[in-house]
Amino acid sequence: MESILQSERKCYICGREGELDTHHCCSGSSNRKNSEEDGLKMWLCRDCHRKVHNNREIELQVKQLAQRRWEEEYGDRQDFISRYGKSWL
Repeated sequence: MESILQSERKCYICGREGELDTHHCCSGSSNRKNSEEDGLKMWLCRDCHRKVHNNREIELQVKQLAQRRWEEEYGDRQDFISRYGKSWL
């Protein structure tokens, strides 16, 4: 599935274009699969991708953004917790 977080192919954080990675917002083997199925992914340049993985505050912000968007699109907080195992909000 395509991303439900962005439609343009540019870094979600800094706006760079060019060589980009796909970042799955919810990590872990089953959550990565769920993120792919639900469109909880975003384009990130390599620098920002490293920042997300190495900075808990930024990682939490990305997960919260993804959860808010998921709840708008698919269901309520309890549904999210059932699917992803916890709430980041």
